[in-house]
Amino acid sequence: MTTILAFLLDSLILLFSKIVRDLEKLSPEKQREVSTRACPSCGSQYLIKNGSIHNGKPKHQCKSCGHQFIDNPTKTIVLLETKQLIDTLLLERISLRGIARVTGVSWSWLQNYVNQKLSCIPRQISISEKPRGKLIIECDEMWSFVNHKKNELYIWLAIERNTKEIVGCFVGDRTRKSARKLWASLPTIYQQCAFAYTDFWQAYRRVIPPKHHRAVGKETGLTNHIERLNNTFRQRISR
Repeated sequence: MTTILAFLLDSLILLFSKIVRDLEKLSPEKQREVSTRACPSCGSQYLIKNGSIHNGKPKHQCKSCGHQFIDNPTKTIVLLETKQLIDTLLLERISLRGIARVTGVSWSWLQNYVNQKLSCIPRQISISEKPRGKLIIECDEMWSFVNHKKNELYIWLAIERNTKEIVGCFVGDRTRKSARKLWASLPTIYQQCAFAYTDFWQAYRRVIPPKHHRAVGKETGLTNHIERLNNTFRQRISR
């Protein structure tokens, strides 16, 4: 037992000596910085290094509360001209990380900016005035995913054949419930008067009234417009 205690004591002495030597190598300003650095959240000085941010500044993590921070943080204001350039680049086939590299903004700021833009888009579909007569719509669903392919989603769309307007939309799984949500998103005039062409997916037959619905194959060309729109989405907004 005495041998173990002596070994532990010698180890602590060696560790303390190493810390003292490391501090002596630092300048007086650095020594004061190390001794006074504390977590801005809880005030603890039990900190570890945790990598660095995009501009090379080291990050610190508090082992007491888990808060991460950097020394002397500087908040950069994104200019209006940069935001206008970002709005233009978002219309092109460029990834968000590519836009961040071009404009010099951080990727996290850009993601929040895009999310704010998306939240301002009205969820209610507005359609132009329709002349009296038969309305024809084409419906189809497109597979996609979020973050990883196991988190799959389906984008359900309905477009009017003559005007190519998107008159119904829903994002969900590929079940009858999602097909019902797509049909519910259609304006009342389409639910009452429109005739719908779809593929042979059984959810459509269970939801759309039979007198307003016909299932067709791709070879008939009766769903060409919605198929072309989905192909455009896959090519132009692949991110």
